[in-house]
Amino acid sequence: MLDLLDLGLHEGAHLLIERALSREPTIVVGGTSSTLAVDLPPWARARGHRIERADAMTFILHRSTTTRWHGAERAGNPAEPQNHAPLRWGLAARGALVEAGAPAFDLPLADKREVWADEAAKLYAQAAATQWDPATAIPWDAPIEHPPEVEDAIVQLMTYLIENETAALLVPTRFLGRLHPHFREVMQLLAIQAADEARHIEVFTRRARLRRDLLGLSTAGGQASLATLFDEPDFAIASFLLSVLGEGSFLSLLWFIRDHAPDACTRQVAKLAAQDEARHVAFGLAHLARHTGEDPTLRERLAAAIERRHAALAHTAGLNAEVFDALILLAAGGWEPADLRRGHAAVVALGRAMDDGRRQRLARLGFDAERSAQLSALHTRNFM
Repeated sequence: MLDLLDLGLHEGAHLLIERALSREPTIVVGGTSSTLAVDLPPWARARGHRIERADAMTFILHRSTTTRWHGAERAGNPAEPQNHAPLRWGLAARGALVEAGAPAFDLPLADKREVWADEAAKLYAQAAATQWDPATAIPWDAPIEHPPEVEDAIVQLMTYLIENETAALLVPTRFLGRLHPHFREVMQLLAIQAADEARHIEVFTRRARLRRDLLGLSTAGGQASLATLFDEPDFAIASFLLSVLGEGSFLSLLWFIRDHAPDACTRQVAKLAAQDEARHVAFGLAHLARHTGEDPTLRERLAAAIERRHAALAHTAGLNAEVFDALILLAAGGWEPADLRRGHAAVVALGRAMDDGRRQRLARLGFDAERSAQLSALHTRNFM
């Protein structure tokens, strides 16, 4: 016997009834609420329970053998994603009980092999713990005493960085909306990477406009190079071209700017951006190393993507001359012939450092030394 006293179903009495039915297959329910006789029968029928009226204010409920959760399934283990996430799980949290009949979402990136990296949770935790505030982390008021031409070179480099970081923001977010949330660690990591890139765009723009009203140049060749990244429909290939090759090369570029920057503000901008980019590269490598380990055929698809992209960009000029010259002037720091010779040598060394880094990352994905050298040499001259 369950006495509800004067508690109505709309006030929470249904919770007491459900609790009682979870313990006993048949219960007698009574109460003095004026709405009990009106509310209880339809409530019981909607849940499949059989109800009999004992008297004016007393009812006998027989628990249904099937409930609305009949046919429900558990969306995997909350601690570990499974190899494939069915679309019928939709946006349910990993490990939740999913009611039958829930809508299927268009989330085609649903195979663990395609998207997963065992390091994803760790990289996300690192990223969340090391987020920095552009307003306080950069010494915007640091003195700038270098020549105007060097400042112009920095503006051109910042303009170039903004353009490329915009691509680095948009490419992962295109896939973020297609990723099954069963792989929530990867989803969170891609989201925080997008936040990183948004912050980079902010600080590069602010640095460019610190002493100038206008930004530098954007070339057709540079845009064409980035378009090949933006248009790539395959997640693994896009991650490979962007994170492993492009952002990997950009790490060397950011370290170059950090090491040769003539002012504290530019140094800090490059340093903090490089710290973020290193995580992006780490995820790309971890994800693809795991993927190629499970699917060795992917390796040749990655190689073919490099060759295809190289052929598509063969008609372009590559890195625009203004960016190349800006790098020379940044490293030279002056106009003496010896300064410019030193600056040019530093930029040539930068190219070698980028090539060395690409070869090392390709080797981690299983390419032999000769193939790594061949593929690295085909990477776009526009760095990204």
